[in-house]
Amino acid sequence: MKLHELRDNPGATKKPKRVGRGPGSGMGKTAGRGIKGQKSRSGVAINAYEGGQMPLYQRLPKRGFNKPNRKKFAVVNLGLIQKFVDAGKLDGKAEITEDALVASGLVRRKLDGVRVLAKGEVSGKLNIAVTGASKAAVDAVEKAGGTLNVAAPAAAE
Repeated sequence: MKLHELRDNPGATKKPKRVGRGPGSGMGKTAGRGIKGQKSRSGVAINAYEGGQMPLYQRLPKRGFNKPNRKKFAVVNLGLIQKFVDAGKLDGKAEITEDALVASGLVRRKLDGVRVLAKGEVSGKLNIAVTGASKAAVDAVEKAGGTLNVAAPAAAE
């Protein structure tokens, strides 16, 4: 096949309807927009307007609330930390900080801090310092003989 032989599948593209091109086209004069009124003019989009009837988004009940100052944490599972230590991407002997997690590629970015969850097994003695951790994660690390320090989130730089 050559470049000049490329073409779309039959029926994949359709010519647009050309309106306002004279009476012979069947779409001349008002171009299918009727006569006068807001919708016959160009540049009009009346989104969610229902002709005076209460619009749907106002008829439906509202629920919930999104906290404007909520914190978003990067989440890491203990099993993954152990896997990275075993692979040599993290130093298990030194303290594992949020910066070390980012540098190893386990966490893409810190966001408002890193939170450790208890999914997975911890076999070695790990010393972890992060912004947040679940109770189960703290228990699992301490059971393996390590420590999991939960510090206050560092101020944004």
